[in-house]
Amino acid sequence: MIISIASGKGGTGKTTVATNLALSIQDVVFLDCDVEEPNAHLFLRPDIDEVESVERPVPEVEKEKCTFCGKCAQICEFKAIIVVGKSILTFHELCHGCGGCTRICPEGAIREVGKEMGIIEKGNIKGIKFYHGKLKIGEAMSPPLIKKVRRYENREKITIIDAPPGTSCPVIASMKGADFVLLVTEPTPFGLYDLELAVGAVRTLNLPCGLVINRSDIGDDRVKRYAERENIPVLLEIPFEKRIAELYSKGIPFVQEIPEWKERFAQLYKKIKRIVDERDSNT
Repeated sequence: MIISIASGKGGTGKTTVATNLALSIQDVVFLDCDVEEPNAHLFLRPDIDEVESVERPVPEVEKEKCTFCGKCAQICEFKAIIVVGKSILTFHELCHGCGGCTRICPEGAIREVGKEMGIIEKGNIKGIKFYHGKLKIGEAMSPPLIKKVRRYENREKITIIDAPPGTSCPVIASMKGADFVLLVTEPTPFGLYDLELAVGAVRTLNLPCGLVINRSDIGDDRVKRYAERENIPVLLEIPFEKRIAELYSKGIPFVQEIPEWKERFAQLYKKIKRIVDERDSNT
């Protein structure tokens, strides 16, 4: 099973839920796909034993072959390659790596070369296979690196994906193809607004989802009323407790220090599995 843990906004406790869930069940592959700002390693503290460089294809022009016909610029929707008089300019930061310019060039003057966009670090922690991506500073697009991290998901085990916050392309890349999306929110007006956006993204992908309400005893009950109206199950509530906050501030997953919470997260997984199994049996 692949469980993607997402949120409509940052700071709701998404990584807290992802790491505590991973430590409460067995046979887990953990993918931190928040490649612009990965932080799950601060809580899981894996032993990193391998680093993989990740490249993306970008165009390189052999100017002695180029006739400056402009066909490459015409096909590029992102203006990553342009022709100005007798000059041709490439902007690798804008390139989406589609390869269209290399295929359309009548002179064969354009070839693709690899440009490092980031790295994937791999490690282990207490039986958890750990992978996270780190996007290179200055890189504009994270989805290609997220897709590379997701190559390590394993349907024979439980894959937990810590998705980026928000509802943009990186989040879609982290949720697409998952068996279940666990949305983490907080009972505040901002939390509700961003939750509605996240639910819209999940339903566009036609994925089952459930809800974890973090800091559940602050704010109001509008998140719960929304979940009830939209038939979204609230699978776990985490109260705003000083002990949990203290452990978080020290980078300690609270299931390691508060045993009853480990059982609650184990039950959370069972609820998710039941929903997925029921959905599969009805399709």
